[in-house]
Amino acid sequence: MRHQKKTVKLGRTAEHRKALLANQVCSLIEHQRVMTTLAKAKAVRPLAEKMVTLGKKGSIHARRTALATLRQKTAVKKLFDQIAPRSTDRNGGYTRIVRLGQRKSDSAPMAFIEWVDATQAAEEKAAEEKGAKGTEPRKEKAVEAKESAPEPKESKPKRRGWLGRKSPDTGK
Repeated sequence: MRHQKKTVKLGRTAEHRKALLANQVCSLIEHQRVMTTLAKAKAVRPLAEKMVTLGKKGSIHARRTALATLRQKTAVKKLFDQIAPRSTDRNGGYTRIVRLGQRKSDSAPMAFIEWVDATQAAEEKAAEEKGAKGTEPRKEKAVEAKESAPEPKESKPKRRGWLGRKSPDTGK
């Protein structure tokens, strides 16, 4: 019986599993969204939620605890400065898992894990970029790309393999 055995082992040793989950959380902090297998996403979620809770506390002890777990200073800094302040009014449920279907190679169920409030941050960032850049430079770049594009060459018919080859002697 598996009573009170919550740890998902993921077919790895304890050290390997801890390193994997820490790297996944750091990637989630850096990129705001990570595509992985469903089992890994479900294993990453509790650790990511705990890190955000530490980030909301904001104390030196919480920062050192997060650094001991994640092992990347840049990720901890971004967690405490950007991600945790976005979640101050939320009492939990900081991440979302979106199922994507089966992976083509081995049919493993794939999923995105992302921050729930990442869409708000992305919209604010897009609004800032739009106000600063404008739309005219993009049109000029598109026109330049069309002018400098090489003309397509005539394509030869594809060879089908050894069955479809013509013999050099007969010309068939």
